[in-house]
Amino acid sequence: MPENQLLNTTTLTFDQMMALFKETRAQMQETSAQMLENREQMKETDRRIKETEQLIKETDQQLKNYIREADKDRKKLSEQMGHLSNSFGEVVEHLLAPGLVEKFNKLGYHFTSASSRGTTFTYEGKIIAEVDMLLQNTKTILLVEAKAKPREEHIASFIERIQKVRKFYDLIGENSNKKIIGAIAGAMFYDNIQTLAIKAGLFTIVQSGDTVKIVVPKKFKPREF
Repeated sequence: MPENQLLNTTTLTFDQMMALFKETRAQMQETSAQMLENREQMKETDRRIKETEQLIKETDQQLKNYIREADKDRKKLSEQMGHLSNSFGEVVEHLLAPGLVEKFNKLGYHFTSASSRGTTFTYEGKIIAEVDMLLQNTKTILLVEAKAKPREEHIASFIERIQKVRKFYDLIGENSNKKIIGAIAGAMFYDNIQTLAIKAGLFTIVQSGDTVKIVVPKKFKPREF
Protein backbone atom coordinates (compact mmCIF):
# COMPACT_ATOMS: atom_id res chain seq x y z
CA MET A 1 0.00 0.00 0.00
CA PRO A 2 1.39 3.45 -0.88
CA GLU A 3 2.43 5.75 1.97
CA ASN A 4 -0.14 8.50 1.13
CA GLN A 5 -3.02 6.06 1.15
CA LEU A 6 -1.99 4.73 4.58
CA LEU A 7 -1.89 8.28 5.92
CA ASN A 8 -5.45 9.02 4.69
CA THR A 9 -6.74 5.86 6.26
CA THR A 10 -5.13 6.77 9.55
CA THR A 11 -6.56 10.29 9.39
CA LEU A 12 -10.11 9.03 8.65
CA THR A 13 -9.93 6.59 11.49
CA PHE A 14 -8.89 9.36 13.85
CA ASP A 15 -11.72 11.56 12.61
CA GLN A 16 -14.15 8.75 13.08
CA MET A 17 -12.86 8.23 16.61
CA MET A 18 -13.23 11.92 17.38
CA ALA A 19 -16.74 11.88 15.98
CA LEU A 20 -17.53 8.83 18.10
CA PHE A 21 -16.03 10.54 21.12
CA LYS A 22 -18.13 13.65 20.55
CA GLU A 23 -21.23 11.54 20.06
CA THR A 24 -20.49 9.56 23.20
CA ARG A 25 -19.86 12.73 25.17
CA ALA A 26 -23.12 14.20 23.88
CA GLN A 27 -24.96 11.04 24.94
CA MET A 28 -23.31 11.18 28.34
CA GLN A 29 -24.31 14.79 28.73
CA GLU A 30 -27.85 13.95 27.66
CA THR A 31 -27.89 11.02 30.07
CA SER A 32 -26.55 13.24 32.83
CA ALA A 33 -29.22 15.82 32.07
CA GLN A 34 -31.86 13.08 32.10
CA MET A 35 -30.54 11.82 35.42
CA LEU A 36 -30.74 15.33 36.84
CA GLU A 37 -34.27 15.64 35.54
CA ASN A 38 -35.18 12.26 37.01
CA ARG A 39 -33.63 13.33 40.28
CA GLU A 40 -35.76 16.48 40.31
CA GLN A 41 -38.82 14.40 39.47
CA MET A 42 -37.98 12.03 42.33
CA LYS A 43 -37.65 15.01 44.65
CA GLU A 44 -41.02 16.30 43.44
CA THR A 45 -42.56 12.84 43.86
CA ASP A 46 -41.08 12.57 47.36
CA ARG A 47 -42.45 16.02 48.19
CA ARG A 48 -45.91 15.01 46.97
CA ILE A 49 -45.74 11.75 48.94
CA LYS A 50 -44.89 13.70 52.08
CA GLU A 51 -47.74 16.15 51.37
CA THR A 52 -50.10 13.21 50.87
CA GLU A 53 -48.93 11.58 54.10
CA GLN A 54 -49.48 14.86 55.94
CA LEU A 55 -52.92 15.21 54.37
CA ILE A 56 -53.76 11.66 55.44
CA LYS A 57 -52.63 12.43 58.99
CA GLU A 58 -54.69 15.62 59.06
CA THR A 59 -57.72 13.82 57.61
CA ASP A 60 -57.32 11.01 60.13
CA GLN A 61 -57.15 13.54 62.96
CA GLN A 62 -60.19 15.38 61.63
CA LEU A 63 -62.06 12.06 61.44
CA LYS A 64 -61.08 11.21 65.00
CA ASN A 65 -62.21 14.67 66.13
CA TYR A 66 -65.50 14.23 64.27
CA ILE A 67 -66.08 10.82 65.85
CA ARG A 68 -65.20 12.26 69.27
CA GLU A 69 -67.62 15.17 68.83
CA ALA A 70 -70.31 12.85 67.44
CA ASP A 71 -69.88 10.61 70.47
CA LYS A 72 -70.23 13.64 72.76
CA ASP A 73 -73.36 14.73 70.89
CA ARG A 74 -74.79 11.22 71.15
CA LYS A 75 -74.13 11.10 74.88
CA LYS A 76 -75.60 14.57 75.28
CA LEU A 77 -78.69 13.55 73.32
CA SER A 78 -78.98 10.40 75.41
CA GLU A 79 -78.80 12.49 78.58
CA GLN A 80 -81.42 14.87 77.22
CA MET A 81 -83.69 11.95 76.36
CA GLY A 82 -83.09 10.61 79.85
CA HIS A 83 -84.08 13.97 81.31
CA LEU A 84 -87.13 14.00 79.05
CA SER A 85 -88.06 10.53 80.22
CA ASN A 86 -87.60 11.61 83.85
CA SER A 87 -89.70 14.70 83.17
CA PHE A 88 -92.45 12.54 81.79
CA GLY A 89 -92.11 10.39 84.90
CA GLU A 90 -92.96 13.52 86.88
CA VAL A 91 -95.91 14.07 84.55
CA VAL A 92 -97.05 10.56 85.41
CA GLU A 93 -96.86 11.38 89.09
CA HIS A 94 -98.51 14.82 88.97
CA LEU A 95 -100.75 14.71 85.91
CA LEU A 96 -101.39 11.12 84.95
CA ALA A 97 -101.84 9.54 88.36
CA PRO A 98 -104.60 11.71 89.86
CA GLY A 99 -107.00 11.23 86.96
CA LEU A 100 -105.99 7.75 85.86
CA VAL A 101 -107.93 5.93 88.54
CA GLU A 102 -111.06 7.83 87.59
CA LYS A 103 -110.53 7.14 83.89
CA PHE A 104 -110.09 3.41 84.46
CA ASN A 105 -113.02 3.37 86.83
CA LYS A 106 -115.15 4.64 83.95
CA LEU A 107 -114.03 1.53 82.07
CA GLY A 108 -115.44 -0.58 84.89
CA TYR A 109 -112.32 -1.45 86.89
CA HIS A 110 -113.04 0.59 90.05
CA PHE A 111 -109.47 0.64 91.38
CA THR A 112 -109.32 1.44 95.07
CA SER A 113 -105.60 2.21 95.45
CA ALA A 114 -102.81 3.62 93.34
CA SER A 115 -99.05 4.01 93.68
CA SER A 116 -97.61 6.65 91.38
CA ARG A 117 -94.07 6.99 92.71
CA GLY A 118 -92.85 3.73 91.23
CA THR A 119 -93.01 0.26 92.71
CA THR A 120 -90.05 -2.05 93.18
CA PHE A 121 -90.56 -5.78 93.67
CA THR A 122 -87.77 -7.45 95.66
CA TYR A 123 -87.24 -10.99 96.89
CA GLU A 124 -84.49 -11.91 99.33
CA GLY A 125 -82.76 -8.60 98.68
CA LYS A 126 -82.82 -9.01 94.90
CA ILE A 127 -84.80 -6.65 92.66
CA ILE A 128 -87.23 -8.68 90.56
CA ALA A 129 -88.92 -5.86 88.65
CA GLU A 130 -89.78 -2.16 88.73
CA VAL A 131 -92.86 -0.37 87.38
CA ASP A 132 -93.79 3.32 87.22
CA MET A 133 -97.33 3.03 88.55
CA LEU A 134 -99.55 0.36 90.14
CA LEU A 135 -103.33 0.42 90.50
CA GLN A 136 -105.34 -2.36 92.10
CA ASN A 137 -108.68 -3.52 93.45
CA THR A 138 -109.82 -6.83 94.87
CA LYS A 139 -109.65 -8.60 91.50
CA THR A 140 -107.20 -6.76 89.24
CA ILE A 141 -103.75 -5.20 89.34
CA LEU A 142 -102.83 -2.68 86.65
CA LEU A 143 -99.16 -1.98 85.99
CA VAL A 144 -98.31 1.20 84.08
CA GLU A 145 -95.10 1.96 82.17
CA ALA A 146 -94.41 5.60 81.24
CA LYS A 147 -92.02 6.60 78.47
CA ALA A 148 -91.38 9.93 76.76
CA LYS A 149 -91.37 8.15 73.39
CA PRO A 150 -92.21 4.42 73.63
CA ARG A 151 -90.36 2.10 71.28
CA GLU A 152 -90.87 -1.51 70.30
CA GLU A 153 -88.23 -2.75 72.74
CA HIS A 154 -89.99 -0.91 75.58
CA ILE A 155 -93.12 -2.96 74.93
CA ALA A 156 -91.22 -6.25 75.00
CA SER A 157 -89.33 -5.24 78.13
CA PHE A 158 -92.52 -4.14 79.91
CA ILE A 159 -94.33 -7.40 79.14
CA GLU A 160 -91.33 -9.30 80.48
CA ARG A 161 -91.50 -7.31 83.71
CA ILE A 162 -95.24 -7.94 84.04
CA GLN A 163 -94.52 -11.66 83.77
CA LYS A 164 -91.85 -11.31 86.48
CA VAL A 165 -94.36 -9.52 88.73
CA ARG A 166 -96.83 -12.35 88.13
CA LYS A 167 -94.21 -14.93 89.19
CA PHE A 168 -93.26 -12.74 92.15
CA TYR A 169 -96.82 -12.69 93.52
CA ASP A 170 -97.21 -16.43 92.93
CA LEU A 171 -93.90 -17.04 94.68
CA ILE A 172 -94.76 -15.11 97.84
CA GLY A 173 -98.37 -16.29 97.80
CA GLU A 174 -99.80 -12.80 97.63
CA ASN A 175 -102.37 -11.52 95.09
CA SER A 176 -102.29 -14.94 93.43
CA ASN A 177 -106.03 -14.67 92.86
CA LYS A 178 -105.72 -11.31 91.08
CA LYS A 179 -105.27 -10.95 87.35
CA ILE A 180 -102.59 -8.52 86.16
CA ILE A 181 -103.01 -6.23 83.16
CA GLY A 182 -100.72 -3.59 81.71
CA ALA A 183 -100.79 -0.11 80.19
CA ILE A 184 -98.05 1.89 78.52
CA ALA A 185 -98.14 5.70 78.52
CA GLY A 186 -96.28 7.94 76.11
CA ALA A 187 -95.75 11.65 75.64
CA MET A 188 -94.97 10.96 71.96
CA PHE A 189 -96.67 7.85 70.66
CA TYR A 190 -96.05 6.79 67.06
CA ASP A 191 -99.03 5.07 65.47
CA ASN A 192 -97.14 1.88 64.61
CA ILE A 193 -95.79 1.55 68.16
CA GLN A 194 -99.22 2.19 69.62
CA THR A 195 -100.62 -0.50 67.32
CA LEU A 196 -97.95 -2.95 68.51
CA ALA A 197 -98.78 -2.20 72.14
CA ILE A 198 -102.49 -2.74 71.54
CA LYS A 199 -101.82 -6.00 69.67
CA ALA A 200 -99.71 -7.08 72.65
CA GLY A 201 -102.79 -6.62 74.84
CA LEU A 202 -101.69 -3.41 76.56
CA PHE A 203 -103.79 -0.33 77.17
CA THR A 204 -102.17 2.77 75.66
CA ILE A 205 -102.31 6.12 77.39
CA VAL A 206 -101.57 9.27 75.38
CA GLN A 207 -101.37 12.95 76.16
CA SER A 208 -104.42 14.96 75.21
CA GLY A 209 -103.98 18.66 75.87
CA ASP A 210 -103.35 19.18 79.57
CA THR A 211 -104.51 15.69 80.46
CA VAL A 212 -104.30 12.15 79.13
CA LYS A 213 -106.69 9.69 77.58
CA ILE A 214 -106.87 5.91 77.49
CA VAL A 215 -107.08 4.50 73.97
CA VAL A 216 -109.51 1.57 73.88
CA PRO A 217 -110.17 0.31 70.32
CA LYS A 218 -113.34 -1.61 69.56
CA LYS A 219 -113.19 -5.27 70.59
CA PHE A 220 -109.97 -4.62 72.52
CA LYS A 221 -109.37 -7.05 75.35
CA PRO A 222 -106.36 -6.51 77.61
CA ARG A 223 -104.00 -9.43 78.05
CA GLU A 224 -104.29 -11.00 81.47
CA PHE A 225 -101.22 -12.34 83.26
